[in-house]
Amino acid sequence: MNNLTSLIRKARDGSSASAPKGKLLNIEALGPSTRSTLPVRARSEEEEVHHALFEAGLYLARQDAWATLGARIREADAARALTPGGVPEAEILAEGARADAVTAAGRAVTAGDELGAASIMNDMQLVLEETPQDHGVAYVVAMAHVDIGWAWRGEGWRQDIPAAHRAAFFRHFRSAADLIDPYDPFELDSPMLASVRCALLAAETQPRSRASDDYEDLIDLAPGVSKFMRALGNHMLPRWFGSYERLDHEARRTMERTTDVWGKGGYAWTYFDALNVDNEAFALLDADLFCAGLKDILDRCGDQHVVNTFAAFTGSALEPDGVNREARDRIADCFDWIVTEHLREIHPRIWYAAKGVWASRLEDPDRLAKGRQRATAALDRHARGLPPVTAPRRPDA
Repeated sequence: MNNLTSLIRKARDGSSASAPKGKLLNIEALGPSTRSTLPVRARSEEEEVHHALFEAGLYLARQDAWATLGARIREADAARALTPGGVPEAEILAEGARADAVTAAGRAVTAGDELGAASIMNDMQLVLEETPQDHGVAYVVAMAHVDIGWAWRGEGWRQDIPAAHRAAFFRHFRSAADLIDPYDPFELDSPMLASVRCALLAAETQPRSRASDDYEDLIDLAPGVSKFMRALGNHMLPRWFGSYERLDHEARRTMERTTDVWGKGGYAWTYFDALNVDNEAFALLDADLFCAGLKDILDRCGDQHVVNTFAAFTGSALEPDGVNREARDRIADCFDWIVTEHLREIHPRIWYAAKGVWASRLEDPDRLAKGRQRATAALDRHARGLPPVTAPRRPDA
């Protein structure tokens, strides 16, 4: 069965490729091999595919076609089907399938209505009776519990969370574990089941002793999925289940285990999200190895979603000052070859999101405008031969 990614690609290939949609960004003198104009895509191929998969999951759930939905999710999981940017299709289908329940339960959480939220999930669990032994449907319901558990907990420090909210968080996570425990990820060859176990680490009493092993299982099942390596790096930060030493150790281990897929890219993937959220994560970073990893990734995965992600980080989001300035300088230098050799279109939402929560309340048109502004500014500096704003100021500057 053709997956939605291939169907959308066929549709795009059948259209006129000579006149890309979206505004054109005028960029002069980017280099001898770079085109003078780059299309700005208000909606990238990655976003189109993600939307189509989400809507497919939502539609099948609303039609109560749970057997069909479970089969679609299991097939995508078994095939390791990915979007152009590398996100598992099974994950997005399941996200759409639980969207209505999570939204409704989220409203109940906001109102402090624990019985209302529980009732919604009790109704959702009835679909398991219609689809016994279907781990695709079990995955949907388990992840709904995870989402609602986090809605109860929130993002604050543990001591600041009301006791009733914490109790609800743990109850939902236990329910998710009960749904997934009967299924063995290796026997079923199912990365999505292994990913739930990693998601449940937040409710474990001793997560530090399990985190490395759980993520090793997950990445071994799906070494081509960069999202799992990025999640590992984030969870190895001191704020979660690790330390900066463990972060570097796991990055090197992951690189060694995924060399046949990513070259040195496993090191870069594991560090990437950690560097974005924790300025101290640069402390032990091997900049040469990280930059070599970026090159190996783009040599193997030239999708423009990934290219824009790295361009936005190296040319706009990277903090120039902090620990290990030499590493920051080396990473900022990568902006030149990423733009010259790989960047072929601009994805404004990526450039907007690269700087985190600075303007999280902006409406989508404003986010697009802000992302386009950041990309334009970075590429204009590059065109004029100036270092990116992410480069530490040199003493002789």
